[in-house]
Amino acid sequence: MVEEGEDVSAFESFTLDDAGGEKAPPKEAPKEEAAESSEPPDSGSKTSPSTLGSGESKSQPAPEPQESQSSGGKLQTSLDRQPNASPSAKAFALEKGIPIKSVKGTGPGGRITKSDIGKHQPATSSAPASSAAGPSYTDTPASSMRKTIANRLVQSFTQNPHYFVSSTLSVTKLLKLRAALNASADGAYKLSLNDLLIKATAVACLKVPAVNSSWRETAGQVVIRQHHTVDVSVAVATPIGLMTPIVRNADTIGLASISAQVKDLGKRARDGKLKPEEYQGGTFTISNMGMNPAVERFTAVINPPQAGILAVGTTRKVAVPSSSEDGGAGVEWDDQIVVTGSFDHKVIDGAVGGEWIGVFKKVVENPLEMLL
Repeated sequence: MVEEGEDVSAFESFTLDDAGGEKAPPKEAPKEEAAESSEPPDSGSKTSPSTLGSGESKSQPAPEPQESQSSGGKLQTSLDRQPNASPSAKAFALEKGIPIKSVKGTGPGGRITKSDIGKHQPATSSAPASSAAGPSYTDTPASSMRKTIANRLVQSFTQNPHYFVSSTLSVTKLLKLRAALNASADGAYKLSLNDLLIKATAVACLKVPAVNSSWRETAGQVVIRQHHTVDVSVAVATPIGLMTPIVRNADTIGLASISAQVKDLGKRARDGKLKPEEYQGGTFTISNMGMNPAVERFTAVINPPQAGILAVGTTRKVAVPSSSEDGGAGVEWDDQIVVTGSFDHKVIDGAVGGEWIGVFKKVVENPLEMLL
């Protein structure tokens, strides 16, 4: 606003754009307040109130209006400040961890496309790469054997109501028997503890035949098939997954034959040379992780259509109280293992599973039971 009598010639070419848009000018402050907020009188500035005469304030020409350097004299909305990029390009840049502002667009009007994101090469830096730049992993396609194993285990755990029975067994006598037999073999065989446990498993299955059974569907009818021979499947770790080669007729063959079969089947399983009939079937399974001293006990998943599997932990020495002939108390060391039986409740009731574990314990702790 120009007061009456003042010179308006300095504002003849002044436009609305020169004022920075349609923004309303602030209210004119009283002269006293303007003087207080201006430069102090002794600042030396010619715009200071004390250096301007009453005539100078009216005759001084107005300064030329200047456009803002940051925005070209125009206000920008938040949308104008966003990179010109398609939604798919923004999502792709976020997925790749690429700052979208650093990408040059090649689309219409400089629009950033998904192709621009894919072709973008980030600037190299001497700084070490951050772990947040992307995940680090290796994808290995699942083999057909691994898929089959996975499907069978999922089927077993979802369709067979597992229950578990554990017991601690003394294997001191069993180890002494093994040492004596190996010493008298003259190199003809070398028994392992697992060989003797396989034999004990077969004997227990003969004594509690309900465990040596499987759940079957025959001619549209569901049956529980009780097997008259004990074919023990032995879990073997191989590069392609867990295999279970079968020791046939483990209840009727000797320890030397069991040992020879286990060694042969295990080697061919690891080499991938087993025939299907050598690992398909079986009536009961044993899984021994005793070679790993860190595994005290574990539970195993039933190998369908079987109804039971025995998990064997590592051997450990345990101090147990003892009494001498003169009645004095003492301590002796005992070799012990922890075994856990997994049973299918559809086929084997809890009491039967407990009975089998009891018989197995008796056979292991009194090895001569294997001869009966």
